[in-house]
Amino acid sequence: MTVEYIRYRVPGDTGEFEQAYARAARFLASAPQCLDYELSRCTDEPAVHILRITWTSAADHLGGFRGGDLFPGFLAEIRPYIEAIDEMRHYEPTAVRGSGGAVPSLYDWAGGTEAFERLTGRFYELVASDDLIGPLFAHMDPDHPRYVAMWLSEVFGGPARYTADRGGYPHMLAHHVGRAITEPQRRRWVSLLADAADEVGLPGDPEFRAAFMGYIEWGTRLAVANSQPGATPPEQAPTPRWGWGVAPPYQG
Repeated sequence: MTVEYIRYRVPGDTGEFEQAYARAARFLASAPQCLDYELSRCTDEPAVHILRITWTSAADHLGGFRGGDLFPGFLAEIRPYIEAIDEMRHYEPTAVRGSGGAVPSLYDWAGGTEAFERLTGRFYELVASDDLIGPLFAHMDPDHPRYVAMWLSEVFGGPARYTADRGGYPHMLAHHVGRAITEPQRRRWVSLLADAADEVGLPGDPEFRAAFMGYIEWGTRLAVANSQPGATPPEQAPTPRWGWGVAPPYQG
């Protein structure tokens, strides 16, 4: 992934410039090499605009997009403003990134560690009496619900205690490798967790539940794939961090 920044200093009517980019944007929206884009106007100097485009790679931008069928139409819309470019460069993202305090984490929204411990406590009570997945947990460590609460807390933006105390992703992976989890078992796991979330009073607003269940679907499907005979999942990876509708960029 690479991020292109283009800084414009537009003389005259900037409204026409923004309209031109609104038309040009349809070519970006259709480009398989483009992940997203945004045009911002400077509040101190309204003539200055920054266009940010996230490309799958610099090579995909320069070779795929610029060498493809969409670029001529894009260029035709913004050609009158090429001379207004002050800077046009590619930037590589670094590990320094995160969210500010204006948006609460899913962990905080759920109610913190105590809420996830309530959730996993009730969930494993339901599991114990379930004919399909109960046998998978017949010899479960009594502390297992608390450990899963630690994992979920970290995933949803809470303290990284599972990584620090339990070994993070490699330790979680070890619980699934070779278990040959079936799709019916996965679905029952998801269903019982959703029931438990209702019973213990996790937030029921659509935004939280969509994000929460999005991770549960994502994580359980990975667990099924990783548990199959002959599977070779990556042995080292960070514990995922899940936001409001944003999946981590995991690659096998």
